[in-house]
Amino acid sequence: MFNESNTVEAYVRDLLAGPIKATPPNAVQESLPSYRLSPKGIGWRYAAPAEVPRQIQEVLIEPWLREALIRLNPEIAAQPDRADEVLYKLRAIVLSVRSDGLIRANEEMTAWMRGERSMPFGHNNEHVPVRLIDLDDLSHNQYIVTQQYTYRAGPTERRADLVLLVNGLPLVLIEAKTPVKKCISWVDGAVQVHDDYEKFVPELFVCNVFSVATEGKAYHYGSIGLPVKDWGPWHLDGNGEDGQHHPLKSLKLSAESMLRPHVVL
Repeated sequence: MFNESNTVEAYVRDLLAGPIKATPPNAVQESLPSYRLSPKGIGWRYAAPAEVPRQIQEVLIEPWLREALIRLNPEIAAQPDRADEVLYKLRAIVLSVRSDGLIRANEEMTAWMRGERSMPFGHNNEHVPVRLIDLDDLSHNQYIVTQQYTYRAGPTERRADLVLLVNGLPLVLIEAKTPVKKCISWVDGAVQVHDDYEKFVPELFVCNVFSVATEGKAYHYGSIGLPVKDWGPWHLDGNGEDGQHHPLKSLKLSAESMLRPHVVL
């Protein structure tokens, strides 16, 4: 079903954001009636790599994050320059990953994303909580899926298949392996994330909530630092029927269940 031009990556992307382009008239399209994609996806908007306003050495999408800071924080909206003070602190957390380690940097960034950090933006320099994400009204956030997300740290460069961004923060990384050979499985993607990406470009995971690996059949996820043997499937129900579905439908159900914005957050 999948090949190098009809990839698992494209299928998952379209699952999240809705199909992004029509099939050419002369192309042969396989009929998948029971796994039909929603024309609107499940709450994410697709942005092509060229539409994402970032440099290759930047982890945060600062223009989008600045907009969110102004939108979600009245004190910053009153003085938009204050957004730059917050961005400076967040950049410092990303940079700290090399000295403090990924777990500590991720914990600190998570505290910011949960609204547990404050800045002296209130009356008489009173500290007020800063919101990077609106966890009370999720409709106030921006949800973007992009692909081929290339990041460079010094001489090292890695490219993630799919990244889910909330207000410019890369929260979920997805490695979607296309099984052009029978021996390829989700494990290949998970090993790439755990043994390669997290080790050589840890900056990319400072905001990470979890990562996903799939080859179009099995769907597994893990948090930062979790050994691949401990990556687990997303259980759709409590009666063990996840495996009763056609593999593609199982992938679709897992992704639709786990990757909806309210579940990610």
